[in-house]
Amino acid sequence: MNEDINSIYFGGGTPSLMSEIDNEKIFNAINKKFQVSEKAEVTMECNPDDINILNIRGWKKNNVNRISLGVQSFFDSDLRLMNRSHDSITATNAIELIKEHFENFSVDLIYGIPKSSIYRWKKNIEILIKYDVPHISTYVLTVEPKTALIKLIEKNKVKEVSDIDQKQQFEYAYSQLLKLGYRNYEFSSFAKPGYECKNNVTYWERGNYLGFGPSAHSFDGFKRKWNISNNQKYIDKIKENSLAYESEILSETDILNELIMIGLRTSDGIDLGLIESKFTNLDLQNLKKQIDLKITDGILVKNNNKLYPSREYKFLTDGIASDLFIT
Repeated sequence: MNEDINSIYFGGGTPSLMSEIDNEKIFNAINKKFQVSEKAEVTMECNPDDINILNIRGWKKNNVNRISLGVQSFFDSDLRLMNRSHDSITATNAIELIKEHFENFSVDLIYGIPKSSIYRWKKNIEILIKYDVPHISTYVLTVEPKTALIKLIEKNKVKEVSDIDQKQQFEYAYSQLLKLGYRNYEFSSFAKPGYECKNNVTYWERGNYLGFGPSAHSFDGFKRKWNISNNQKYIDKIKENSLAYESEILSETDILNELIMIGLRTSDGIDLGLIESKFTNLDLQNLKKQIDLKITDGILVKNNNKLYPSREYKFLTDGIASDLFIT
């Protein structure tokens, strides 16, 4: 990789638990192997209970200039249900401390939490607005297998949130944040102009990226690679000066389907001109038929030869994309 590195992202777990010395070793290794741009965006993903002045000083010493904070909710009962280690006071204290030391930061919220309500969701959004958070990520709760929450649901002690309630919560965030000048540059991501996450933008523009560590993914424009997920096996392979990973070379169909998904999930839309000129070897008749049907039904809108999900159907973006996929 010859081009300058313009973003570094420490995420996927709890990198904020690493010591300053470990961080320094990693940054030294990166700078030794790669040309890092002076304007690189360097993000540290953090839990609220890891935010303290000593950690902040250590991160800034190692050129971290952006924080991604996993708050999820400002209601303690929600946090307990999701088995989070912090409480609401810790979360607000963390945001206040981050604001003192970082101009660029993001906060994650989760909607569709069982036992929660639209009132709580509105309060969560209002708190982030009060703190003038420049980047906000909103994710619908995914109930994972082998968790305490799935067991509560299976025993009927907790009821999953309906799709209607999830849609209502998403649409509230969407309407409120857009009124305040945030860009919904990707389905889950809202940013004030200039604060779009460079790491996210690289993914959604199908740019090149390298992933290091168990389960990390890499992409060079044609091939996707992902490291094994088992920590010990990963460590053992590194000690053998080797790396265990799987990979796939994307077919034309794979690339087209990715462009459909990316186009619908981002503010760029699906560029119909690009698809017609780039994929001349594929039969696109069924895709065109599906697009026409969805435009007629008001699910998609066409503007300057680009396709976007309509406001009413934006919450169903992933389902709309799967209907358009070439198989």
